Amino acid sequence: MGGNSDYIEGYGHVSLQRALDIARNSEGGIDPRINQYLERKIAELWAKLQGQPHTYIFTKDEGALFNYYRQRFQGSEIAQSAIARFWNHYHGS
Repeated sequence: MGGNSDYIEGYGHVSLQRALDIARNSEGGIDPRINQYLERKIAELWAKLQGQPHTYIFTKDEGALFNYYRQRFQGSEIAQSAIARFWNHYHGS
């Protein structure tokens, strides 16, 4: 997903996991800068998945990102297969 962190004005260097934590804990709505970052990351991930629809396996962070946006992909066979592959290969930490 392009390195360990991106710089987001007002937050400094933020990892994907940190951005997800910020979004999940936002009570008054997600900061537009965090939302823009996450939207970019999910678009990049979806492009990867479209490029390898039967073989791509999410990393742990990508799995968390996809889970955050899971409702967006309901009904997609590609998404369902990708989720199944992730869990079939996930070993935890």
